[in-house]
Amino acid sequence: MAPTAPPPDPARPRRSGASMLPVLLPIAFLILAAVAVGSWLQFHERQVIDTVHTVGSTARDRVDVQASVQRVDASARELVLRVRVIPRGALGEEGGAAPVADLGLQTSEATLGDLEFKAHERITTKDLQVAVTDGSIGDYPFDSYVTDIGFWAQLGGKEVPVRLLFSNNDTLFSVSATPTGSSQEALVGVKLSRSASLLVFTSFMMIVMWALAASVLLATWYLTTRRQGLVWPALGWMAATLFALSAFRNTAPGTPPIGCVLDWFAFLWAETIIALCLITVVVTGVRTALREDDAPRA
Repeated sequence: MAPTAPPPDPARPRRSGASMLPVLLPIAFLILAAVAVGSWLQFHERQVIDTVHTVGSTARDRVDVQASVQRVDASARELVLRVRVIPRGALGEEGGAAPVADLGLQTSEATLGDLEFKAHERITTKDLQVAVTDGSIGDYPFDSYVTDIGFWAQLGGKEVPVRLLFSNNDTLFSVSATPTGSSQEALVGVKLSRSASLLVFTSFMMIVMWALAASVLLATWYLTTRRQGLVWPALGWMAATLFALSAFRNTAPGTPPIGCVLDWFAFLWAETIIALCLITVVVTGVRTALREDDAPRA
């Protein structure tokens, strides 16, 4: 009697859609939570950027100075301030487009240059450089700076009231302004610090740098303890990580200099660990390969 064939293995049941719900629901929840937190942070930062700080006189006949920060150059320790001057009431003509007499604006000590406008001529927007102090770009991304911004106006040789409307257009910095003079003086103390989005991004960069260094360190431990020899794919991955990390570091917004906090907190240590791990794997792999070549063959 011929032996009977063993019964075929039963087909593996397919995973149903219902069994995927315990996996999909937490993922969907995490995505929604991340989007919600990101939307709140973006909205809050947009509100901060759109804030206009108003100081100075509220008289009907006055000179309005709309000043907005266009760019902060931390390495040069200065910012670019775009200024638009509008004479109001009896001080201006053509809806504030021109002064009725020669208009001169004196600025604070930190501002490089004063402003002069001829009578009955159209006023154009001007850019001013303002020096900043009490900070170092070496503290990037936790660096902060302060300065004073103020304006005093004379129309036809006589002092006139001024109102300052101060805002910020540089998305890499958040700006806080505090009036430092009397209620009739258009003078504010300004503090510049890195924006929340930049701090989040650079913190993410430092976490990624340490994670990559830890990954290479674990791979090195495995290859050296298992005597794997020269594993070329692993060596290629380590070398690529070593050079890719430098390119990744250079994507940090604001072009931070070498030796800043970002480097000492993460980048330099991660590069050192990866380089030492790569050398260790090569040396251990070569020694293992030489011992295998010297071993007697049966």
